Order: sequence, then C-alpha cells, then structure tokens
Amino acid sequence: MLVPKTQLTPSPIVLVMTSIASTQLGAAIAKGLFAIASPMGMVSLRVGFAALVLLLLWRPRWRGHAARDYGLLLLFGLSLAAMNAMFYYAIARIPTGVAVALEFSGPLAVALIHSRQRLDMVWVGFAAAGIALLAPVEGSTLDPVGVLLALLAGLGWGAYILFSARVGQVFQGGDGLALAMGIGAVVLLPLGAAADGLTLLQPKLLLLGFAVSMLSSALPYSLELSALRRMPLNFFGVLLSLEPAIASLISLLVLGEVLTLRMTAAVLLVMVAAIGVAQTQPPQAS
Repeated sequence: MLVPKTQLTPSPIVLVMTSIASTQLGAAIAKGLFAIASPMGMVSLRVGFAALVLLLLWRPRWRGHAARDYGLLLLFGLSLAAMNAMFYYAIARIPTGVAVALEFSGPLAVALIHSRQRLDMVWVGFAAAGIALLAPVEGSTLDPVGVLLALLAGLGWGAYILFSARVGQVFQGGDGLALAMGIGAVVLLPLGAAADGLTLLQPKLLLLGFAVSMLSSALPYSLELSALRRMPLNFFGVLLSLEPAIASLISLLVLGEVLTLRMTAAVLLVMVAAIGVAQTQPPQAS
C-alpha cells in the first residue's frame, strides 16, 4: 500500500526543533574541541566548510549587480563572520545556554525597533531583567568578557538579520547567503590559520570541523527554509525562542554544563521576551 507523500513529510515543528538541536549539538562539539583548536580555528573551519558546501550547491551568480549591492553583500558577510566568531569566543568563557540567551538581544532589538505596539515594551522589560541577572556583578560566576562577547555576537546577529533581508532582495535564491558565507570564510580562514597553524590540518580535526559545519550551518538552514514554507513567521519565532533552553540541555548532556538558579531564571526571562515579541509580529508566512 502506498503512503501519501504528505504523510512522509515531517511537520514544520519537527523541522524547526531538529534545526535548533542540530545547531546546538554542533556548538557543543565545537566547544569540546577548544582544548585542541582555538575558538577562531574552529569557527574558521565551520564557516569555511559551510561556504564550500553552499557555493557548490547554489553555484551563485555574482556578476551584473550594482556597486551598492556588492557593498551590502560585503557587510552581510562581515556580520556573519563577526556573529560566529564572537559566539565561539563567548562559549569558551561562559555556559552555552547563557551565551545563546544573551545573543538573543540582537534579534529582539531588531524586532522591537520595527514594532509599533506598546505591549512590546513589556517584553523589553523581561529581556532587560534577564540580561541584568547575567551581568557580572558581585557574586556572579560569569566571566565578564564572555558576557560582553555574547552581547557582541547578538549585535552581529541583529546586523545579519538586517543585511540578510536586504541582500535577499537583490540576489536570487541562496546566492546571497552562499556568497556572504564565502566572504566570511575569506575573512576567518587566515585568522584561524594564524591562531592554530598546522593544527587545523589534522585529519580528525578537519573531519569534526566538517561535522560541526554541517550540524551548525548547512543542515539547520535547509530545515528552516523548508519549515518556513509551511509555517507563519511569528510561530517560527516562538519555536526559535526555545533555543536557549535547548542549548542548555544539550550542553548539560554533552559537556556537563550546569546552570545556576540565577542563570536559569535569566534564560527563562529572555525566552519569555522572545516568545512575546514573536507573538506580536504579523502572522504572515515567510
């Protein structure tokens, strides 16, 4: 008996949750390798392999655009490189779940800047309270440099969102992302080589770096793209808001990272803010 094709297709919720779990598993594997290679070395492998795969997959057309379009593409690539590098350096110093929660400050800021609803000020308060709990004050066990790096990663994520939208208007399909990933690789690979030298050429590290790249970049992007075709954008945002919790769980299982009660409360506050903001966004499908 033949099974209808629709029954064989995973639901968009499953796709998004798998995407988040894949991203955070990749981050946990990368963090576990920081004793062998530096955060810069690992992020250069991640972005380098992702660029290679995307460029081969999309074979992007880059000719025939205005100089302004290439400028946007360059900024998109630089924001992508900065976001990933700052995040890897952050998780080298603080728990991954905390870093992810702090990184959400970027997307939240972008959503709130474009919002005209007074209710969103409530979500600002939740996010601010969560970030305040993670501030490196007296009695805090968090590394202040790690907190700052996670916030800078959030700034990079916010810029990535803005430039992604604009680049998507002038480059077709996945061309813009593939080219931006290539720019990010060109920026990061020399820095990774300078930080770790020939260590990055160890076969085991190259294999694990490729796995991290697929788990953290290629697979999540494909899953989310498929999910967004069948899911309202605001519901996608709600599911994405679960990422700090999933990051904390995977880091606990893979790396043995345990959050304090204060850190857990902060992560929950940021998640509530992200869910609230997602719920107030227009319910159109992407």
